[in-house]
Formats: sequence, structure tokens, C-alpha cells
Amino acid sequence: MTPTLFIILCSGEHEKIQMAAMTASVAAVSDRPVEVFVSMNALALFRKDFDRTHYEGGEFSKLMQERKVPDAIELFEQGKVLGDMKIYACSMAMDVAQIELGDLFGELVDDAGGLTKFLSDAESGQLIVF
Repeated sequence: MTPTLFIILCSGEHEKIQMAAMTASVAAVSDRPVEVFVSMNALALFRKDFDRTHYEGGEFSKLMQERKVPDAIELFEQGKVLGDMKIYACSMAMDVAQIELGDLFGELVDDAGGLTKFLSDAESGQLIVF
């Protein structure tokens, strides 16, 4: 059995968010379990009211938007629909930013959780940080 891929996503930078989404969705649709822990600046991307025309990023971010590259949220959605992917919002970051679970995409974010448990679970798999 392929070990679970654990991804910590904490950057608000478009290129990093996009790479995390691509990595997670490709792994999930390739029959590899994936768990994503979303924290810090990345948490905004998962808000229902996030304006996707205002990503923070460099030249490549501009190119992706100009060329209508599939949005990271779409890639995460595809990975969840076509594979085994779970997405957790960092409960500490939610508290600091005063974000409720209901403010996030409910069909995308499975639950809120803590970093300690996520890292404990990640000991059995492979961990990547974006």
C-alpha cells in the first residue's frame, strides 16, 4: 500500500498554493491517500468569499491567470472527487483570524484540527510543506 501523502499548506503565494493543489490532486487520483493541513495565509484561499482575482504572486501567477490555468480550488475539488483526499483547516489559525468553519468551503474542508495531531498522523507517511 502506498503511504499517505501529508501536505502542510501555509503560504498565501499563488505559485505555492497552485503547486500544492497540483501535487495533492495528482497523488489522490493516482490512488495515493492525501491529507492536507491548511494554515496561516493559505487559509484565506478556502474562504467562501475569497476573490480569486487577487492572488499574491509573481510573474508566473500572472501567467497562470492570463492563460486561465485551472484554479487551485478546482484542483483540490477534483482530487477529493476522484481520489482519497481529506483537507483540514488549522484550528489555531482559524482562532487567530476569527474564521469559523462555516466561512470555509464546506464541501472542500472536511474539518478543523490541530497541528500536533496532523504531525503525529504524518509520521506514517510522507510530509511536504508549501
